[in-house]
This record gives sequence, structure tokens and C-alpha cells, in this order.
Amino acid sequence: MIIKHAQVFTLTQGFVEKEAAIKDGYFVEVSKELKQDPNEIVIDGTGAYLIPGLVDVHFHGCAGHDFSDGTPKALAEIGAYELANGITSICPASMTLPEEKLSAICENAYAYTEHQKKREEKKPSGSRLWGIHLEGPFIAEEKKGAQNPAYIQKPETETFQRLQEAAHGLVRLITIAPEVEGAERFIRELAGKVHISLGHTCCDYETALLAFSLGADHVTHFFNAMPGFTHREPGIFGAAFDAKHVMIELICDGIHIAPAAIRTAFQVFGKERVILISDSMMATGMEDGDYTLGGLPVTVKGNLAALQDGTIAGSATNLTDCMRKAVAMGIPLEDAVRCASYNPAKSIGIEDMCGSIEPGKYGDCVLLSQKDLSVQQVILGGKVC
Repeated sequence: MIIKHAQVFTLTQGFVEKEAAIKDGYFVEVSKELKQDPNEIVIDGTGAYLIPGLVDVHFHGCAGHDFSDGTPKALAEIGAYELANGITSICPASMTLPEEKLSAICENAYAYTEHQKKREEKKPSGSRLWGIHLEGPFIAEEKKGAQNPAYIQKPETETFQRLQEAAHGLVRLITIAPEVEGAERFIRELAGKVHISLGHTCCDYETALLAFSLGADHVTHFFNAMPGFTHREPGIFGAAFDAKHVMIELICDGIHIAPAAIRTAFQVFGKERVILISDSMMATGMEDGDYTLGGLPVTVKGNLAALQDGTIAGSATNLTDCMRKAVAMGIPLEDAVRCASYNPAKSIGIEDMCGSIEPGKYGDCVLLSQKDLSVQQVILGGKVC
């Protein structure tokens, strides 16, 4: 497959008009032989941007289904919706739930990846699942957000190891509150084996900085479910800024964070350290109404998903729409694309396989209209979806 005349996203130069090629499922250099092959599919990208398939490392569901449903049907339909919207790689998030339920969720995710391998030769039916994000149960009750407090527990490496075994090693990211009992030991023992994210926390600057120095490298939905920044108590904001290896998640749905705060975060942390996420829940892609998140009732109206007490409960916006929203907030398109593709891939250690249009990586990409950034075509492994 050769894609011509599109403005192609690059990590170093932004958008450049050039050709891109995919062979046997992977991006390759555009060769003379490939261009002269009469059997090669040629796509005209005139009037379009060619961007890498997006990577969402924090979302709970969409299309009427929740990742925590733990069923093949739910995950298949989640994968299909994400793929159709240009999100070609996913690392869905669980909720704070009993261990036996989390184990079933992990097993279901692994089964999805096994089924995914078997269907590679056919037309793609769903996004690639690269991992699992355990958002809880090792969080602070005071900052539980839409998590169920009944199942919050202290961080234990043994619990994590059992869940990782059920997932066959698929857990790539876990959110914890570093101030709770057992958190320091947990980070010391597991940093380097899984990416550790601080979130749903009341921690102060010193506690967060210690966690980062021990190997935590990620912040879950920055600004949300954590103390704010002040000049005498810089908190997790200040610690994340000082720990230069740390990447932060931002929910750009227009609900969770004010536009000025989004612009501030980009200025402070730079395009290399920001990860756009959707934090989407099952109502994404659906009509307004009553839904659930982690077993808790949620009412959705427009882009707002909330518990009965008004607490925001995830988003009703997919990652592609969040990327567009970031652009509408004043973020340059090339930065928004990077933060929704390469950066999230890097944050969970899969940037050698996806997240940018480079030879040797999976041929996953999206053609966006230059007029309104609408999705024109999604390509997974060189196959048009």
C-alpha cells in the first residue's frame, strides 16, 4: 500500500507532504520497486492529514459497554468502536473492584489478544489491545472520584502479581495513591516491572517526589482527583514537573479541565511529556441517559457523565474527539497528534511498535480531513477498515 499526496505527521518536522508505504502489515521505506508494482494499492491522500493510529491508555468503555464487564462481546464491540474512530491501539482501564472480578477482566483481555492474532489475515474488526491499565484498587478513599469505596484496598505486590498472572503479563500500567500504607514498598518492588502512575491521591509534594524517585513515571488524569497547585504546597503538580521522566495524562473533553489549564500544562510540561486520554465510559458514542461505571449509576447529558452526587464519572468523549478539542483549545495540531499517539505509546513501553509513522512499526494510520479533522479512512496493518 502506498499513500500519496497527504500531509504526513512526523515526530521531528510536524506535517510534511510525502509518500508513506505499508508492506506486509508494517510501515516501510517507499522504494522504486514498490511504486512500480502494479498490484500495489495506492490511496490518494489529497486534502488529508496522515497521522498514526491513536493510542488510548486510559478509557473504560464506549458503545454501551464497559471494559469491566469482562465479557468477550463487550470487549469486541469496544474494540470495533475505537477502531472506527481512529484509535487503533488500546490499553483499557479497569475500576476499583473485587480481586476475583479484576482477575476475570484480565483473563478476558488476554483472550481478546489471542483472538486478535487469529484474525490478523482478515479485515480488521477491532483495535489492537496492548495492555491493561489497573486504575485501582490501590487508591485513596478521599479522592475516590467515581470509584467504589467498598473495594479500595492497600497496595500489595502479591495481589498485583496474581492479577498480572491472570492477564498473562498484559498489565502495563497501574494507578496508586503513594501516601497510603504499603505504597512505598509496592513502588520499590514493582517499578521497572510495570509502569506506575500516581492518581486518586491526596499526596503532598514530598511524597509524590519520593514515589517518582523510586520509579513511578506517570500521573493519572492530571488535575483531577488530586490536590491542586499552590505557591507553598506545589503537590503532585510540582513533583511531576521536577521529575523530568514523568508523563502526565490530560482529559481534553471540555468538561474535566478548563482550556486555560490545558494550555498551561502544555507550556509547563512540553509536548514530550503530555499524554492525551479520553477516560471514556460506556455512554461514549451513545445517546444521553442512564448508564453505569464500575457498577455505580451514572447519568449522561451531552459530554457530562456524573454520579448522583454530581461527581464527574469518566467522560463521554472518545480520544479522537479529545484530540480535536485540544486543537480547538489552542494546542497545535502536530502537538495534539503526538500526545494522542506517540506519547501514550511511549508511556506504556510500546513506542517501538506503534505511535508513529516509521519503518518497522505496525502500519496503523488514519487519514483526517484537513478541513474539519474528521476521520476519512482508518488503516490497520495496511488493511483499510
